[in-house]
Amino acid sequence: MATSNEPVTVPTDASVDDFLAAVPGERRRTDAERLRTILCEVTGEPAVMWGPSIVGFGSYRYTYASGRTGDWPLAGFSPRKQHLVVYLVGGFEERHASVLARLGPHETGKGCLYLKRLDDVDERALRELIDRTVRVHEGVDRASNRGR
Repeated sequence: MATSNEPVTVPTDASVDDFLAAVPGERRRTDAERLRTILCEVTGEPAVMWGPSIVGFGSYRYTYASGRTGDWPLAGFSPRKQHLVVYLVGGFEERHASVLARLGPHETGKGCLYLKRLDDVDERALRELIDRTVRVHEGVDRASNRGR
């Protein structure tokens, strides 16, 4: 059983193909497959399951001010019931407001981009957000949590 010091979301050996094949709804499943392709192309990393429901690409190490450390995908996504959730760098809303303005319909949360449909967004803007996230995470100061 996990304690408060052990990370819950870690890479697993679960099949990304099986996970995506089980996504309910043809449109959501198609969007998830397309998002996997986009993230793989932009990050240059293969898709790996992180926990039971996040498809992650690459990884980076973070350290919080408290000293807690962990690993997290450079970028990732999860095909949730209401949205495709794309995991980006924390603070991307402020850092990349001009790119978000080009993106199309979306919502944001702390380090999360919520999309209803990929066909509704500008793929170039999405790719740019993912690329910028990867660049921040690859250059993250390992003594801080600036990249997450």
